[in-house]
Amino acid sequence: MKKIDYLEDQLANKATIHHPGEGERLEMGGASFVFKVTSEMSNSQLGIYEITLPPHTIGARLHYHRFMDETFIVGKGVLTVYAGEDTHHLQPGSVVYVPRFTLHGFANDTNEQVVLTLIFNPAEKREGFFRGLVDILSEQPIDPAKYLKLYNKYDSFPVDVNNMLPVK
Repeated sequence: MKKIDYLEDQLANKATIHHPGEGERLEMGGASFVFKVTSEMSNSQLGIYEITLPPHTIGARLHYHRFMDETFIVGKGVLTVYAGEDTHHLQPGSVVYVPRFTLHGFANDTNEQVVLTLIFNPAEKREGFFRGLVDILSEQPIDPAKYLKLYNKYDSFPVDVNNMLPVK
């Protein structure tokens, strides 16, 4: 009979380290998305992404998530966050936690670049959302139906489908 020791931990070094600027990077019109901790790394428990928004860029219009929470950490610039009916202008070091079923959106309304960290838990394979976002928003004209399908697939539900595209 094979003996199994339930009291011994099986240790392994599975750490992932990303130095500044490292990680898979997607770019679109001056904006970028850098994958720091992915669904694959965390068994879909956590997703951490560094987002760069050029001046006067909409990150996302008002929407909500059903199955994941979202946390914003401002690293550089002033990020505008809409939470419910409130508008906040957040300085570097600010943190916003948005639990599921909370209306929210964000933008860079300034003349300076904004860099933020987005954390999703669970991750819900959010990398697929960012890849699809780059593809769909790069098409001209942008197909709203395709955008909505991507949004819904990755647990995002816009408040107003007639004003959901992150374009001015």
